[in-house]
Amino acid sequence: MKSIFADDMTRTKSIKDMLRISFIAIIGLFIVPTIISLVYLRNISAEYNRLIENIDFANELSNTAKTEVNKEIWEIVAGRKSFSEGRQYEIINTINEGLSVLHANTGEKKNLELIEAARRATGTLITYVDRLSSQIKNRAPVSENQQILIEIQGVSALIYDVLKEFTYAEINMMAKINISIQHTSRLIALFVFILVCIVTMTAGVAYKTLEQAIKQPIWELEKMAEKIALGNLETRAKPPDVEELIKLTESLNIMAERISALLENSIEEQKNLQKSEMRELQAQITPHFLYNTFDTIVWLAEEGRTQEVVDVTMAFSNFYRIALSHGHDWIPVSKEIEHVKDYLVIQSVRYMDILSYTIDIDEELKDKVVIKLILQPLVENALYHGIKNKRGGGHINVSGRLLADQNMLFVVEDNGIGMTKETLLKLKKSLSADHPSENAGYGIFNVNRRIKLFYGIEGLSIESEYGRGTKLSLVLPLKEEQKDV
Repeated sequence: MKSIFADDMTRTKSIKDMLRISFIAIIGLFIVPTIISLVYLRNISAEYNRLIENIDFANELSNTAKTEVNKEIWEIVAGRKSFSEGRQYEIINTINEGLSVLHANTGEKKNLELIEAARRATGTLITYVDRLSSQIKNRAPVSENQQILIEIQGVSALIYDVLKEFTYAEINMMAKINISIQHTSRLIALFVFILVCIVTMTAGVAYKTLEQAIKQPIWELEKMAEKIALGNLETRAKPPDVEELIKLTESLNIMAERISALLENSIEEQKNLQKSEMRELQAQITPHFLYNTFDTIVWLAEEGRTQEVVDVTMAFSNFYRIALSHGHDWIPVSKEIEHVKDYLVIQSVRYMDILSYTIDIDEELKDKVVIKLILQPLVENALYHGIKNKRGGGHINVSGRLLADQNMLFVVEDNGIGMTKETLLKLKKSLSADHPSENAGYGIFNVNRRIKLFYGIEGLSIESEYGRGTKLSLVLPLKEEQKDV
């Protein structure tokens, strides 16, 4: 290649022609890998988006199957509404339509089998609902209707489990794609290295050919190329005095800008992938909280405490409505506080003998926006790692203030068992190292990581004294309302 390139250079009659050959060779070498990289990134991004949409949709369907169907049938069996007034068939049709969408959006054999299994279970669900309709028309005993309710709950749980398994399979696919990305990145790095070598060789041939006429301008351009190879993409070459080199200099400057833009886009893509993974993490519903809440509702109903059943059910429904937020990341502070209040309403019924709480938020703070689900995990941590471990129970206080420097301050404070100095030190070290602590669970870790990811700051601070309680403080900058609020 070197001899062919040198022959082409010597056959030209002007410096302009010689530089044109060099320019075409260099740009050609960069365009091909750039196009390949862009196409690859686009395909990977599309595949990631498909997997994320499948996971989100599967979670939504599983929740519908687990909660809405059971709730609707329970109200019919309990006599709160007639069979004709119920939405049971509408809900089941929604699940079937969603399964069809998932079937169309996945190509993995195992995942298709899971969708088919969910479809069969949905068919069984319709059969039981039809049987319930027949029993109600024939005025069957309540015990028989309750037995059908139990069967429907079992089938709903099966659909929920199948969809969860589908979700885990899609997440595994994402992991495989990540491995593929890492492998491809190594190949691209090797290719770039070879490309740099070829470009350097080409520049060397051009330098020798034009040394007598344009030694200094070429030397300056070579120094620029070396800086770019070392990672300094901000370097630029001054326009040379030689007319034939002006366009080459301009082109190299543009090339540096494009490489810088490509690197920034690549970094942004990685950040978006991390954000997607965090969305999936927060979308995972904690089973024990679901089961405990359902147990609480059943217990209240058996005790005849109707108003508390309504209060807990409404809080439970609103809790997950805000948690999902139609896929939005940013929500008003008022919604975040409402989410915390719903959680505390539910838990205060379960732990009425050991838990009390207060919420104090500035009015001027409520219309500001924050990343969702940053306060409830801290409140949950205060309950399970503070209040429950203290004899006689305790109190949780949630407060929010707008500081003079226009930052938002949120504080979750409890008078629970607290932490020893050693435990507190380990927790702070784990947060700094970006690894979850076994002592405090994953709530604080996830909040801290999401603050770093979305705000780019260290916004969480922890104070604790054993036997006196723990204080978690969040200082967040004000953000303009996001498009998806």
